[in-house]
Amino acid sequence: MAFGTTELVIIGILAIFLFGAKRIPELARNMGQAKGEFQAGMSEVTSPSSAEADMDRGGVTEEVAAEPDTDESE
Repeated sequence: MAFGTTELVIIGILAIFLFGAKRIPELARNMGQAKGEFQAGMSEVTSPSSAEADMDRGGVTEEVAAEPDTDESE
């Protein structure tokens, strides 16, 4: 369902009547901030955490895994 020009103009006029011309930019700004926070939260949930990455290495952190192996038992 696509909105045409006439429908968008009618929705815009109704928004001005309901919220007032001064509040519409504030509402749009708040909606943009909410969208940004939602996207940041979603990327945080979908990307593996450092604890998960450590678990994949058997509980060893990247720093320990990157250290050269100095086996002194020889």
